[in-house]
Amino acid sequence: MRQELLSLPKGLAEEVSRNLVMVARLIDEDPEQAYAYARIALRLASRVAAVREAAGFAAYATQKYSEALAEFRAAKRMTGSVELWPVMADCERGLGRPERALAMAGEPEVQKLDKAGQVEMRLVAAGARRDMGELDAAIVTLQSPELASNSVQPWTARLRYAYADALLAAGREDEAREWFAKTLEADKDGATDASDRLAELDGVEFVDASAPEDDADVEDLGDEDDEDEDSAEVAAAERAADQTEYYDEDDEEYEPVAGSDAEVDLTDEIVAVEDDEREARDKA
Repeated sequence: MRQELLSLPKGLAEEVSRNLVMVARLIDEDPEQAYAYARIALRLASRVAAVREAAGFAAYATQKYSEALAEFRAAKRMTGSVELWPVMADCERGLGRPERALAMAGEPEVQKLDKAGQVEMRLVAAGARRDMGELDAAIVTLQSPELASNSVQPWTARLRYAYADALLAAGREDEAREWFAKTLEADKDGATDASDRLAELDGVEFVDASAPEDDADVEDLGDEDDEDEDSAEVAAAERAADQTEYYDEDDEEYEPVAGSDAEVDLTDEIVAVEDDEREARDKA
């Protein structure tokens, strides 16, 4: 990526880089915000393959599959790499075209993928089979040396989980439980909800300890809601003050919006409040 950004003027490269960093930071926690940063980077440097790829993943994370597919195709044309092939096929699934995803699973590009990419392609193909109602075919698709291996790789937990889920969907509950347990063994980072699925199969019910126990708790929650509303009002007032200070009416580009906080005369409001307080004290 750095090499690609070097083709841009220094200032522009730094700006694009900052936006791409924000995409990477936010894409899991706040995909919509990540998408917004990706669009900025795309407007600044649409001819950089790394930017097209980042924009594709941001669109994919927000389920904008048509847009994601277009960006991935552009990145592939620019680089000649096939590493995006599995996610491109998954975009086809997202667009309701599982047949195309299956067709892509049989293309020569798959043979050029590394082991992780080939496993990912297998997962997409199995998902496409399930989309088409072909559960048995999905199960067979997932049966592979990677699934049978006892070694734990970055893809192991996801592969085992997909297999367990397909077995359960096919009504093979005992086998599904076995593979959810194997998933849990490989899932050191908690990337799947295999533990919850096992609990469901075992009939374990979880109690929500945060639920209110009596009326007093409900009243406390009501007080907290009132405090939240007060906090929201304070925050809104602070934002209004910040906005008034931020805009400079001497700036040629400044155009106040009708009815916006930027036009409010805060001095008049403060004087009015002081007059009301003085009048209340006199009556008292």
